[in-house]
Amino acid sequence: MPVRRGLAAFVGLSFGVSAIVLIYSIDGSTFQMISHAHKLRLAYALLLVGSAWMFDALKLYFVVKAAGERISFKLAVLLNWLRYFGCAITPMQSGGGPFQVYFLFKNRIPIGKGVAITLTSTLMTLFQLGLIVPVALFLQPELLQGRKFLQGVFSYVLVFVLFSWTIVALSLLRPRIIKKFAGGLTLILKRWGFFKPVKVLRIVRRINHEIDTYNRNFRLFFSSGRSLFAVGFIFSCLQMIALFSILPCLIWSIDIEVNFIEAFLAQALFLFILYFVPTPGGSGVAEGGGAAIFSLLVPWNIAGVMAIVWRFFTEYLSIAMGAAVAVKMIGWGMADELIKTDPELIKDE
Repeated sequence: MPVRRGLAAFVGLSFGVSAIVLIYSIDGSTFQMISHAHKLRLAYALLLVGSAWMFDALKLYFVVKAAGERISFKLAVLLNWLRYFGCAITPMQSGGGPFQVYFLFKNRIPIGKGVAITLTSTLMTLFQLGLIVPVALFLQPELLQGRKFLQGVFSYVLVFVLFSWTIVALSLLRPRIIKKFAGGLTLILKRWGFFKPVKVLRIVRRINHEIDTYNRNFRLFFSSGRSLFAVGFIFSCLQMIALFSILPCLIWSIDIEVNFIEAFLAQALFLFILYFVPTPGGSGVAEGGGAAIFSLLVPWNIAGVMAIVWRFFTEYLSIAMGAAVAVKMIGWGMADELIKTDPELIKDE
C-alpha cells in the first residue's frame, strides 16, 4: 500500500470512527467534565509520553549494543518515531520494521542483523503483553464478556500470534525450512512478474545470506550480549509502565477515581489486540474498541472522549513525529519503496 494511501486510510478510519463514537457517547455533562479538566494533570500525561519515548529509545539502544553494534540515542528516538509512522500506514502494523532496518543499514549494520534487532525489539513487547493478557482475562473476565466483536478479534489475534511464534521458532531452530519457503516464494513472485529471471538466483542467495546473518545475531542476544539484552528488556518494561500510566492520568485529570491495575490490564489486552488488527495502525478498531473497553473504567458519556484522547497521547503524537522525520530524512518516494521491502533496493544503496 502506497504511503499516501495508507496515511489517508489511517486518518479517514480514525476520524470517521471517532466521529461515530462521539455522536453515540457524549451528552451535556461530557462538556462540563472536559471544561473542568485539570491542565496540570494533562501535563503529567504529556510528561509520561516523553518518558515512554525515552525508555523505548533506550531499549532499542541496548538491543543494538547487545548485537555488537552502536547507534546514538538520538537515532534510536528517530527510529522509534519512524516505526510508529510505518506501523500507522500499513495493515497489521507491518511497515515499521522496514524503516528501522533501512536506517540501521545506513549506519553500517547488516540487513540480517537489523532484522534481528527490529524483530527482537518487537518480540520483547509481545512477550510482555503475552504474560499480562492471561492475567488480565483471569482477573477481569468482563473485559470481553458481552463484546462479541472484541471476542472475535481476540480469537483471530490468538491464532495469528501462535502462527507468528511458530515461524520465529523455525527461523531459529530450522532455518533451512525458512530458506526453502523464501526460495519458493521468490520463484512464485518471479512467475507473477515481480522479479526478472536473471535476478532470481542473486535474490535467493541474498535472502539465504541474510537469514544466516539474522539467525546468528539473534542467538547473540542470549550469549555474549545477554547482559545488555537484559538491560534493554528492563527499559522495555519501563516503557510499557510509562505508556500504560497515561490512561489513569487522563482519567485522574477529570476527577474520576481509577484503579491503576484495572486500567493497566485493560490497556494490555487492548494493545495486544491492536498489534494484529488488519487496518492501518489499528485505526477504527482502536477508537471504537477503546471506547467499549474504557467504559468499564469511566462512565459511557466520557468513554469515547477518553479513548480518542488516549490515542492522541499514545499514538497520534508519535505518528506525527514519525511523519515529520520520514518526510525530512527520506521523502515520500523512498518511503513508498521501503514499504515494498524490495531486498535489492537496500543492497543497491
